[in-house]
Formats: sequence, C-alpha cells, structure tokens
Amino acid sequence: MQVQLAAAIIILILVGTILSFRLWCYRKQIHHMKEELALMEKEDTNYQLSSFCPIGETEEVITAVNRLMLGYKEEENKLKRENKIYRESITSISHDIRTPLTSAKGYLQMLQKGSMEEEKKLEYVKIVEQRLDNVTDMLNQLFEYARIEAGEMKLEPEIFQAGNLFAETISMFYEDFLKKNSQPEVTITKKSCKIRADKHAFVRIIENLIKNALVHGTDGYQLSLTQEENTVKIRVSNLTDSIEDKDMDKIFERFYTTDQSRSRKTTGLGLAIVKRFTIQMGGTVKADLEKRRFTIEICIPLVLDENI
Repeated sequence: MQVQLAAAIIILILVGTILSFRLWCYRKQIHHMKEELALMEKEDTNYQLSSFCPIGETEEVITAVNRLMLGYKEEENKLKRENKIYRESITSISHDIRTPLTSAKGYLQMLQKGSMEEEKKLEYVKIVEQRLDNVTDMLNQLFEYARIEAGEMKLEPEIFQAGNLFAETISMFYEDFLKKNSQPEVTITKKSCKIRADKHAFVRIIENLIKNALVHGTDGYQLSLTQEENTVKIRVSNLTDSIEDKDMDKIFERFYTTDQSRSRKTTGLGLAIVKRFTIQMGGTVKADLEKRRFTIEICIPLVLDENI
C-alpha cells in the first residue's frame, strides 16, 4: 500500500511539474509576444512575431498573426504607393491645367493692345480657344472620373445598335484626323449588333479610345466594330512612338501617362474611364503592343434575342 501511495505521489509531482513548466512556457511566450507587438506598434518595421518557447498551439497562433500582419503591411505599402502616385499626378495635372491657361492669358493680353492686323487677331483668338478647349477637356475627365469613383454616375442601360452609334461617334473626329494628315481605316460590320448598355458611357468609351489614339498615334489608324460569336468587338489601333512595353501593365491605371507623352496635356484618365465603363457593361478590355502598333480591344455581350 505504501509503495502504491509513494508511486501516486511521484506521479502527481511529475504531472504538477510538467503542468507548471507548460504554464511557465505559456506565460513566457505571451510576455514575449506582448513585447514584440509593443515594438512593432512603436516602429514602422517588417519585424514578425517569433516563437520563444514553442508549446501547444502557440506556433499556429503566431503563424496566423504573422500572416495577418503581412497582409496588412502589403496593403499599407500599396496605399502608400497609390497615394504617392496620386499626389504626383495631382501636381502634374495642376501644372498641365495652369500651362494652357497661362498661355491663353498671354495671347489675350496681346489682343488687348489693339495694334495688330486682323488676320493675326483671328489666329490668336483661335489659339486661345484651343487652349481653353484643352483645359475644358481635362476638367471634364477629372470630374467624370471623380463621379465614377464616388459611385454617383449611374448607368441607364438600353438596347441599341452599336454599329450606328460607333459610326456617329467616329464622324465627330473627322477634322482631328485631317489635322494629323491621316485617313483612318474604318470597318463596321453590316450585321445587327444590338447591345444593352448606357449610350452616354458607350460614346465616352469610343471618344476616349480615339482621343488616346490621336494623342499617342503617329499614323496607321484602324477603327473597327465587328461581331464575333456572341460579342461586339471594338478595336482601335495605331502606330505609336510614345508607348513602350513597360507601359502595358499600367496602361489602364488612373493618372498614368507614358514618359514620352507627359508634354501632350493628358490627365491619364481616359483609358481608366474606358475600363470602368466597359466592366460596368459586362464587357472586357485589353491592350496590346506589337512592334510599334498599339491596339485596344473591347468586347461587349450581344443581345441575342432577335425579337427585341
């Protein structure tokens, strides 16, 4: 009996020792984690929680916390990069808006002098008008994108013939292509291409694609609307000297302008608006650069019910 009692006591002592040790380990690990978290709270660091005394499920907890912190850190860095780009873009846009306004003001001051030939006056008035048109276009894009971002621009889908509106919109840029001494190659299918979309957004997509082509393009303009399977495919293509392979991943990002096009007074919002509107219509958009030919392709689902 005494032997059994002694054995039981020894077992109890061992169990108590083991439990005490485990409790000590838990307390040390928790204290260690608190110190590390306090350090990370004070300093902007990539430091992660470490295991001081691995026991029980503490390793899993540490791994889960580190995973969450890594995701938070990546999101924080992403926001920092976006804010930096945003600040730089606002500065650049402010400069781009100020430049034509300053130029227009200069020409107006010369016009006020009075001692000028009529032909010269008309030339200056035309230049002022052009500068103000540039500013208006940039402000309209900024305002439109701000409304899209804020969710204030609600699309009103309706069914219409995409080919007709496509041709109508292209015709508005006749003078612009003449100024570029270029005749675009236009292809519009004769098939019925009904889509369900917001007309204003559809027109804006085509306008922005053509404006982008006119800004970045040098020649070889190709505009097409075709029907492929169950989609309407819109392609705007041109030769370019200002778009490079390194630009392709960012081509649809807001405020993005290529290195060689910064002096051409663009907000970098045109293609961002194109992408937003296309996705809201249930379509897809992609860009491609092969040698010097830059192409943007948009696909929008067809309305398949022939009775509509």
